[in-house]
Parts: sequence; structure tokens; C-alpha cells
Amino acid sequence: MAFEGLTERLQNALSGLRRKGKVTDADLRETMREIRLALLEADVNFTVVKDFVRNVREKAAGAKVLEGLNPAQQIVSIVNDELTAMMGESEVPLNVSDKIPTVIMMVGLQGAGKTTTAGKLALKLKSEQNARPLMIAADIYRPAAIDQLKTLGEQIDVPVFEMGTDADPRDIVRQGLAKAAELKSDYVFIDAAGRLQIDEALMQELADVKEIAQPDEILLVVDAMTGQNAVETAEGFNERLDVTGVVLTKLDGDTRGGAALSIRAVTGKPIKFVGQGEKMTDLDIFYPDRMASRILGMGDLLTLIEKAQKDFDEKQAAETMEKMKSNTFDFNDFIDQMDQVQNMGPIEDLLKMIPGMANNPALANVKVDPKDMAHLKAIVMSMTPAERENPDLLNPSRRRRLAAGAGRPIVEVNRMIKQFNEMKKMMSGMMNGNMGGMEQMMNAMGGGNMPGMPGGFPGMGGGIKGKMANMAMKQMARKIQKNKKKRR
Repeated sequence: MAFEGLTERLQNALSGLRRKGKVTDADLRETMREIRLALLEADVNFTVVKDFVRNVREKAAGAKVLEGLNPAQQIVSIVNDELTAMMGESEVPLNVSDKIPTVIMMVGLQGAGKTTTAGKLALKLKSEQNARPLMIAADIYRPAAIDQLKTLGEQIDVPVFEMGTDADPRDIVRQGLAKAAELKSDYVFIDAAGRLQIDEALMQELADVKEIAQPDEILLVVDAMTGQNAVETAEGFNERLDVTGVVLTKLDGDTRGGAALSIRAVTGKPIKFVGQGEKMTDLDIFYPDRMASRILGMGDLLTLIEKAQKDFDEKQAAETMEKMKSNTFDFNDFIDQMDQVQNMGPIEDLLKMIPGMANNPALANVKVDPKDMAHLKAIVMSMTPAERENPDLLNPSRRRRLAAGAGRPIVEVNRMIKQFNEMKKMMSGMMNGNMGGMEQMMNAMGGGNMPGMPGGFPGMGGGIKGKMANMAMKQMARKIQKNKKKRR
């Protein structure tokens, strides 16, 4: 994620406070100095940093905080609140017209991902709202821009209106809107022209298109990897077009994240969506509060739960929970769950959404190789149907057969079966409301023996990270119990 460096710096700045029973003015000054340096290093706008530090210091300097109980936790809470405020308090939905179609004009510099984002957003509305979008190819300058939009349209089954590269973009938009009325499209995406940099010809054309289309939404697509240039770009487009929202792309890239923290504060325009991957489904609503929690290493359980709800089959999940409860979870279920988890995205990214795991040193370089997952599947697929349903049948001779069938060392087969049995036992305890199972899982995380994960996660057992993770897992267990009572 874009904020890993900033997360580490902020956690280091705040860790000194956490170790103190009492926080003095000097402690607060030193912490705010470190936070200021961390934000500047992350390429956050200087004026934004100055205001942020002043606000935190003013709220944290009161006697009620410094002399109260758990002053360090209160200061962390203040930093979290100010980060959220800096990015916009809460999510901002799309502007939707009372009459169809809702017209969305996509603007931005070349290379920011404007055309791809138009396709991603069209797909999101189509799949989540059963919308009927139309995309208008009005970028006649960038080589292959029209072909790219047509290819995306075919990929997501969304019609594209285009008139080639010789037509005037203003005529393309006029006739495209007429086509949308004919098709009764409820959303229209105008893929407007881009440039390598802002110039007067570009801005005049975009202003003309805006006058013709009267868009309900003007979304500025900004490459988060460009740092402070992203803020300057946002200011330039906003000055001429009065954009209504921002989409940050490439937030999963090697970037310091300052653009995301600065754009709202500098322009006053909300960040509405973020792109964090190359797949057409990799476009998410921007939640400032969740992003602030992730930046501070507190995880993002809500997004993790939403991903699970979107990618997991509800009926199958309920059946799996019942199997865990009755301790009948088998290797067939294991493979099904592995497939569904992989559909949610890279496992290392999912782990960082768990409170306390976001910036754990053991996760810094964790990359779950797809080959490792394939090896686990190969071992399971080498089992007979009876062995998959009843792992107790797997005696030494059968395990040797599995190793030969999967082409893996016998020690790897033994380790996988042992970890599967441990996970099955822990999950059964959790499903039955046994906090002993929960504590066992958290202790495993602390001791580096998390079942199914190579090497485990050392260092998670104690301290504030372990407490946060433990608290989050207990909350999830309580939720499971609550849902179970409702079903009864």
C-alpha cells in the first residue's frame, strides 16, 4: 500500500508515548516534531502539515489529555481524528441526476489512468446497481485511446460511442449524448482529452465539453505516484473546470502517499474513489476514516469484511461455519476457502487490514507466492475422496504417497496436515464461543506458528499491536455468536 513508509514513521513517533505512563509537554513536542517530519517525508503539502501539527498540538496539550488516564492513547486518537479530517471526514457518493442520464466527465493528464478508471467505474455501477452505462470516446489525441476504450467496453459489456480521431470532440459529445438518449442509458461517461501537461488549448476544449454536456460529475483522475505534482494538477483543473471529485489511481504503487493526504485539504474537493490494482474490479470507494486507521497501523476490518461479503458465497460460508462448529471441516472445505480468499486479492494485503498487523516487521517483506498455494492444492488433490473427508486416514504410508503424487517433500506434507488440524481445532473453539480457542490463535500469532502461514508472525503476542489484534478477533467472534443467536 502507498502509506507503508508513513505508517512506519508515525508508529515510531507514537511508540515512545505508548511506553510512558505520563506524557509531558516535552514528550508531546518531540512526538509532534517526528510526526511533522514523517508527513513532510511522505510528500504531504507543507501548509497542510503545518495546520495538521498545530491542530493536534492544540487538542493534545490540554491538561485533560496530558494528565488524564492513558494520555498516549488519547493522543493517538487525536492524530487519527485529524488524519480523517484532513482527508474529508466521511465518504462522498457520486452526484446522481434526478433525470437520466447522469453525465460523468472524466478528466486528467495522460498516463493517470483516466480511460481505465472510466471503464472500472462503469463496471462498478453496472454490477452493483444494474445500471446501463454508455462510454463516449472523446479523447482523439492520445494514440490508441479510442481503441483502448472500445476494448474495455467489450471486456465489461458496456457500449462505446466513437467517431474516430478526425471528428471534433465537441461533436462527438453532442452525438454521444443523443445516442445515450436513444439507448435510454442511465449513466454516460465522457472520456475527455488529456495532455502530458496542462495547457490552454486543453482547458478550453474541456470547458467547451462541459458547457455542452452539463455534467453532473466532473471526476479528476490523478496518479498518486506523482506526489506533490498531483496536488498541482488538481489545483489547475479545479481552477478552470470546478471539478466535483477526485479519483486517485495507482495507490498500490511505490508512492509516499502525500497526494492522498493533501488534495482534499488544498482543493476542498473530495476524493471519491481509489484504484489499487490492474483488474477492472480494482476500484474502491474512498473512506477517509478507514484510510486514517490503515495509515496509523490500526488495520481496516470494515473493508476486509466488505471484501469477504462481496467475494464469498453466503450459503457456502454458512455451511462452512457450521462445519467448523461441529469440527467436521475437511480438506474439500479447505480448498474451497483457499480459492475464495485468493479471489479477494493478495493475502499479504488482506493481512495488513487486521488491526496490529498493518506494519508488523514480520509482514514487511511477506509475499505469499502463488506457487506455495498451488503446492498445497497439489497435495490435497493427491488425496482420495475418503482422505479429504477424513484426514485421520492419513497414516505415514498414505502421506508418502501424497508426497510422491504432488511432487513435494514428505516434510511439507506432514507440516500442512499438522497445521490444518491445529487450525481446525482453533476455529471449532471460536465457533463455539470458546475464548480459549481465540487465545490459542493469538498466542500462535505471537509465537510465530500461525497455522497455514509460512513462518507465522513473530512479535504479535504482546504490546499494543497484539492487544489490538486480540481485541479485533474477539469482536469478530462476538459478531459470529450474535449472528448465530439471530438465526436461532
